[in-house]
Amino acid sequence: MLPLSEADQQFLLRLSRQALEESVRHYKLPHVEVPSGPLHEKCGAFVTLHKAGRLRGCIGYIESLKPLYQTVCECALAAALHDPRFDPVAPEELPSLHLEISVLSPLEDLSPEQVEVGRHGLLVSRGPQRGVLLPQVAVEWKWDGRQFLEETCLKAGLPPDAWRHGARIQAFTAQVFAEPRRSARSARHPA
Repeated sequence: MLPLSEADQQFLLRLSRQALEESVRHYKLPHVEVPSGPLHEKCGAFVTLHKAGRLRGCIGYIESLKPLYQTVCECALAAALHDPRFDPVAPEELPSLHLEISVLSPLEDLSPEQVEVGRHGLLVSRGPQRGVLLPQVAVEWKWDGRQFLEETCLKAGLPPDAWRHGARIQAFTAQVFAEPRRSARSARHPA
């Protein structure tokens, strides 16, 4: 996937906000006209929701069989209503949520020495067990490459050293963009 333009990023942010609002309030996705171009390409994406700086939901697809705009809509709905780590988002929470989108490159196999914290997201798998962490997670937690690999193994339900013992390591890069942070006042009184 080529880097998205600023206009494409803003469109996806507006679309994901609309999908979030529609799914929480009405349990449906919006119908929108999408400009032609890269938003119709099939690629993986994640939508992350934060509330007061804390994770509130995150769902995505490493690879998608659907156009990017549709993937982002479905991920916004799923992050709000179907992340098993959290209760579904309530309508009164909507103004306090901050959206972040990660658009993923295709997967590539990597050796442990090739993992670059801050550049790569990881998928570690062995058999049916798979764990995924986005590139920004390792930066946020200040992990080095070894810790990043271990935490991704744990996310897969594997021992932390599975990356040394036959687990497959795949990496991707992500174009990450987010809504501007709103103050508590502007969140209560949108312009």
